[in-house]
Amino acid sequence: MENHSAENGKQYALITGASQGLGKAFALELAKRKFHLILVSLPNEGLPFVANQVSELGQEAHVFETDLTQKENIVALANWVNAHFPLYVLINNAGCGGTQSFQDVSIDYLDRIIQLNIRATSLLTHQLLSNLIKRNQAFVLNVGSVAAYSPIGYKTVYPASKAFVHNFTRGLYQEFAGSNVFFSVVNPGPMMTNADSSARLQKQGLFASMGLLPPERVAEIAIRQLFRRDTLIMLNWANKLTWMVMKFLPVYIRLPLLTNAIKKEINRT
Repeated sequence: MENHSAENGKQYALITGASQGLGKAFALELAKRKFHLILVSLPNEGLPFVANQVSELGQEAHVFETDLTQKENIVALANWVNAHFPLYVLINNAGCGGTQSFQDVSIDYLDRIIQLNIRATSLLTHQLLSNLIKRNQAFVLNVGSVAAYSPIGYKTVYPASKAFVHNFTRGLYQEFAGSNVFFSVVNPGPMMTNADSSARLQKQGLFASMGLLPPERVAEIAIRQLFRRDTLIMLNWANKLTWMVMKFLPVYIRLPLLTNAIKKEINRT
């Protein structure tokens, strides 16, 4: 049974990448569950609009606009949260990726994926842990990807970064087993968030587009399973099937299949 009673009557959840897509869906789902929100995103990404939607649901919405690829910004965010809010839920959702030839991308493109997907997730979790561990029960949800289950050409650094998120979370789950802080990872497949993502998925073929879920449904399932203390969250049959294929199909078969599918996205032949 879910029980999230707070010592002081208020429960705060922090979500990174909260201005759109899955992050926004997480925010609204938690607001419906009577959590107050700390919303984090890049400046000028529409975060106040999400805050207004949270307020309309009767919950507090605190906005912190910053670039989490910079270590000093992560520390500043954590210091602010630790000084002002009793944190019960942390959702490390902010992330980035893309599909390009490794030799064609800029060094800044590669560095941003590494800094946001790996360093920001690790450092923010570390800096907020002292806050979370003070609660009767607290939850950390890290957002990975089905890409975590296999290397993929033309994405290269992105699946490697998501494999880090997966293993990082699983390690923390074991390290803190029996404590009051519970760690979980969800590895969504592709989501139809906008016209651009729809077009890219159609180019990749059936395997990429099967079992698609809207962000709102992903958030609903992930939050429900998080509070049920499910440490590796599977979203639907397609998510489970993808995990099975990635786990048991030999890499020498899996790797060229995935790479050829992704290659279509950048119109290479």
